[in-house]
Amino acid sequence: MIKPHRLTRFCLLSLIAIASLAIAGQAQTGGIKGKVRANTGQSISGATVTVRKDGRDVRSATSDSKGMFSINGLESANYNVVFDAGGYSTGVLYNVEVKSGKTRDLGERLILSRDQGTQVIIKGSVFYREGTSVTGAKVDFERINADGSTTRVENALTNISGEFTFRQPEAEAKFKITARFKGAVGTKEVTVSNAAIYRLAITLDISRSEK
Repeated sequence: MIKPHRLTRFCLLSLIAIASLAIAGQAQTGGIKGKVRANTGQSISGATVTVRKDGRDVRSATSDSKGMFSINGLESANYNVVFDAGGYSTGVLYNVEVKSGKTRDLGERLILSRDQGTQVIIKGSVFYREGTSVTGAKVDFERINADGSTTRVENALTNISGEFTFRQPEAEAKFKITARFKGAVGTKEVTVSNAAIYRLAITLDISRSEK
């Protein structure tokens, strides 16, 4: 029969042994951390990050309000890291090596692009009076509000082909696009609804010879 004081000592030693095994087990695993962001630079919250090995999901996490995430308890091995978020195309980092006792920092390598299937894409071209393309024209993109006022959204410069592109989440809205070059101004309005590509052209009252 085990005496009470020996039983207490036995239980204490057992607990220490179990804790030591748990710590040893943790020391043999590693992890990954990083940030999920859009290709435009802003962080993405609520993104799902999943670690896969041999086609099997091992662990997953959700990015916080700053796009940060952390996954621990990974055995030493190479993994594929799959990450996605609503409105974005799925991204994958292949063969990410995780070593025991270390947390691999992926930094800002988890970059997602907008899923064009859920976007309103407005593509346009700016032309001279003769019909040739205007390179470097400033294009302002404004949302027309219900009361007729406008809210500036963004701006861009036309490329070498005189083209510009604006992207917005799918939603019914009306936009005003204004192109400016060498004092000449041209404006077009476009109403959008479903996700699709909307095209327009703006001709400025200026000759190519005046550039």
